[in-house]
Amino acid sequence: MFKKLLMATVTLFVSIGFAFAGVDVNKGDQAALDGIKGIGPATSKAIIEERSKGGNFKDWNDFETRVKGIGEKSAAKLSEAGLTVNGQSKSGAAAKAPAPAKASAKAEVPAKADTKAPVKTKAELKAEAKAEAKAKKAASKAEASAAASTKASAAK
Repeated sequence: MFKKLLMATVTLFVSIGFAFAGVDVNKGDQAALDGIKGIGPATSKAIIEERSKGGNFKDWNDFETRVKGIGEKSAAKLSEAGLTVNGQSKSGAAAKAPAPAKASAKAEVPAKADTKAPVKTKAELKAEAKAEAKAKKAASKAEASAAASTKASAAK
């Protein structure tokens, strides 16, 4: 149970980190660019090809001019989704609002309480029974010892 909770927590933090991570168009590889909402494999390939042909993009205007299919509106949407050119968001584009990631939305829903007891293996059950028997035996020895001490004290 602890491992599941730990994994859910780690997954939540990782997914939040990826959700808010910005990608610079001059530094991102194809996978990073594909991670931006609105950029698919064809667009990321076009961006990388244009970057390799003409060098780094100078600004948003240069990016819009050189990459086919990217206009002012789509550039604004990509900037809102976390894409930057030389570390700069597109001016006039709304700042990226922190939105919960899809994976984190599932993680925030309270998990069902386990109504079933955890399933134990035969070895665990056997070890538990052995430990209980040992504890009972020790308790009965302690009681017998205490009773013997009391009798000895009374006899003196």
